[in-house]
Amino acid sequence: MKSRRVKKVNPKKKIITITILTIMLWILAFYVYITYNNIEINNENYEIKKLESTISEQTVEKVEEKSKNIADIIEETTKSVVGISKLKNTGNLILSTNNEQELGLGTGILVTSNGYILSNEHVTGSRYSNCYITLENGKTYEGKVVWSDESLDLSLTKIDIQTANYAKLGDSSKIRVGETVYAIGNPIGFEFRRTVTSGIVSAKNRTIKLEEEKNKTYMSDLIQTDATINPGNSGGPLILPNGEVIGINTVKISSAEGIGFAVPINVIKQIIKSYEETNNYEQPTIGIYAYDSAVIPYLDKNINFEQGIYVAKITKNGPADNTELKEKDIITKIDKEELKTMNELREYIYTKKPGDEVNVRIKRGKIIKDIMIKLGKK
Repeated sequence: MKSRRVKKVNPKKKIITITILTIMLWILAFYVYITYNNIEINNENYEIKKLESTISEQTVEKVEEKSKNIADIIEETTKSVVGISKLKNTGNLILSTNNEQELGLGTGILVTSNGYILSNEHVTGSRYSNCYITLENGKTYEGKVVWSDESLDLSLTKIDIQTANYAKLGDSSKIRVGETVYAIGNPIGFEFRRTVTSGIVSAKNRTIKLEEEKNKTYMSDLIQTDATINPGNSGGPLILPNGEVIGINTVKISSAEGIGFAVPINVIKQIIKSYEETNNYEQPTIGIYAYDSAVIPYLDKNINFEQGIYVAKITKNGPADNTELKEKDIITKIDKEELKTMNELREYIYTKKPGDEVNVRIKRGKIIKDIMIKLGKK
């Protein structure tokens, strides 16, 4: 039987191996130690935390600065807001012992440097009537209504002043549902003058039916807002956060909260411009009573059309009389402008002068026709 030979290990080789392993362990331990220390004192992590804190502070500062700017803008805009009464103000009690209808109490806003004030017709009265205007500085002036339109419930009143405190007019065609707006006015009376309420644009192109003393009227293309509007706010501005006026507050739904309406500012811009530059305006007219598709369902549910203006009546001896235009025609275009709302028709007509000719495209059943009409003076 053969015996197994045991291989002898070289002692020197063993010592070298152990030494190498020991050195490797030391190196590994040193590496772990250095890495651990770097993780604990890493400057980048510290700076990131600090940066986050700095950004938060800057964000807070920006929010505060933005709020301050809005407050500054509103404060500046309120300087152009005026109080309106049909009776001369003999003290604050006049506004707490009588209601809005008796005194014609309401609000207006200076829209030019030479003293033209925009408001509601139901506040100032119709053209050629007089009212009393109280400015932000407390001074009262007698004003004369130089222009008004019952269907729009808008008026322009002139007082004899020169001022830098007049409002900037925005573009009501560009507003969007959900945008923040502010209403400024004199709710209840002058005791609460220049009250500011906030809300949003709740809807655009709204149509409402008004019934007064058995008379029915319709207002269309209105801006709906949930900014609080109270008696006395009538005629006051609806503004954007940048201070631009986009509408004139006119009416609210009394049976519900947070449903008010304003007339979009674009419809009156051309008229304001004319009075500002020439102290005069000759209003052109096409000589028709017409309604857009939003109003027609109130009048006749059997009439159906999606776009255009329905000609309900042609004024006798007016510009459209004795032309090829007929009642029940639907006007789809004026010159090259497509029409969807009555205010679009008004805005275009107001840029013209009496005597100008316009091309009206109408739809009559399946017939489409172009008709030339010479505008008259209203």
